Amino acid sequence: QVRLVESGGGLVQAGGSLRLSCAASGRTFSGYAMGWFRQAPGKEREFVAAISSSRINTYYADSVEGRFTISRDNTKNTVYLQMNSLKPEDTAVYYCAAGSAGSTRLRLGVSDYWGQGTQVTVSS
Repeated sequence: QVRLVESGGGLVQAGGSLRLSCAASGRTFSGYAMGWFRQAPGKEREFVAAISSSRINTYYADSVEGRFTISRDNTKNTVYLQMNSLKPEDTAVYYCAAGSAGSTRLRLGVSDYWGQGTQVTVSS
């Protein structure tokens, strides 16, 4: 069992930055691919970024490539999402996810666990 708790969301002006954190409980964190998804009002949940258990592979949605960076610290059981050059269209609830099937499948939404989400609001 893995419990995921996100933090770091908030209100920021366009062009600003935020860093989201996702703390995972459980002793097998390092064995899971980790990812971030987001859901804006009235829209479906969409993939944002994913990182493999080994940290070797990372994947990004086209809309955030070059602006967002995903990383993980397996010693702290934590995955991060550094978000720079934020845009109003980045406004959404951001969810952390853990997948045992690997980062390639995780970015397709194949996840074992989800966090409760953290709100990110970008004002224009």
